Amino acid sequence: MKIPRLLDGRLKLRHLVLVDALSRQGSVVGAAAELHVTQPAATRSLHELEDILGVPLYERGPRGVTATVFGEAFTEHARSVLAQLAQAGRHVVELADADRGTVIVGTHLAGSNVLLPRAIADIKKARPYLTVIVREASPEALLLELEAGRIDFVVGRLTVPSDERTVRRKLYDESVELVVRASHPLAGQSAVELADLPDYPWILPGAETALRREIEEFFARHGMPLPMNRVETTSFLTVRQLLLETDVVAALPGLITRDDTRIVRLAVPLDPIGHSVGLTLSAARALGPSAQALIRSLEDIAAGMASQSAAGGDGPS
Repeated sequence: MKIPRLLDGRLKLRHLVLVDALSRQGSVVGAAAELHVTQPAATRSLHELEDILGVPLYERGPRGVTATVFGEAFTEHARSVLAQLAQAGRHVVELADADRGTVIVGTHLAGSNVLLPRAIADIKKARPYLTVIVREASPEALLLELEAGRIDFVVGRLTVPSDERTVRRKLYDESVELVVRASHPLAGQSAVELADLPDYPWILPGAETALRREIEEFFARHGMPLPMNRVETTSFLTVRQLLLETDVVAALPGLITRDDTRIVRLAVPLDPIGHSVGLTLSAARALGPSAQALIRSLEDIAAGMASQSAAGGDGPS
C-alpha cells in the first residue's frame, strides 16, 4: 500500500467518522443510524475507504461487521485524528475568550461523587462561564471515549499502569468499606462477623469492574459464596437510595459516604481491598487551558482529601 494515497484528496473526514462509528456499533445499520445517514450511503462510504486503502477493513457477517486487523489499526489512527481536530477547535475557542471554554470529563464511581463535584465547584468560583460536561460510564467505555477525543480525561479508579496510549496519574489512595444505613441492625456494633453478612441483601458492583473481582476474591479467601440476595449496579444514586430505604450491605470507596450521617461503616475490615483514584489522559493529545485548569483544581482538592482519608482512621463511623 502506498502511503501517499491517503493524501491525494479522496480521503474525507466522513470516512474517519464512519470507521469510528462502525467499530463501536458493530453494524452498518447502527453506524448509519448514529450518523443520520442512510444505510446505502454508509456502505458506499465504506467501499470508498477500502478502495483508497486497498485492504478490507471489516468482515461482513449475519450479525454485523467485525474489524479486520487493518480495520483495527486504521480505526485507532482515525480516532486519534478526530480527537486532535476536536481539541484544536476547542483550543481556538478558548484562546478567543480566555474566561470561557469547555471541559469534557469522564468519570465512574470512585471519582464521581466526592472529588469531581468539589473540583468543579472550586473552579467555577474563578471561572463561572467555564462549561464542564461530565459523562459517567464504565471504565472500558470511557477509555474508548478518551481515545476518540470525545472526552478530555477520566477521573476514577486506576487499575493498570500507564502505557503508550494513556497516561495515568494518581491523585490519592482510598480504602473500600462495607456500609449500611444508620438504622441497620448491624450499625453501631463494635465487631461484626463476616458470616453474619450473607443473611442480608447486598449491593455489588457490576461484574465488569475491578472492585467486583476483588470482592469475589475476598469472599473466596474466607470460603464463602457471594450473597444470593443481591443487586448489581455501579449507579451511586441507586446504591444510596437502596442503602437509605432497605437493610442492604454495600461495598463502597470510603470517602463517598463519609459526609452522610445516614450511612455508616461496619466494623468489618476489607483489607487489602483498596485503590488509587486518579486521572487517565491520552498520551498523544495535549490538553487545552480549560482542561488543565480543572486538573489543577482536582489536584488541589485531592491533596485535601488524601489528608482527610488519612485522618479518618479504620474504625466504624
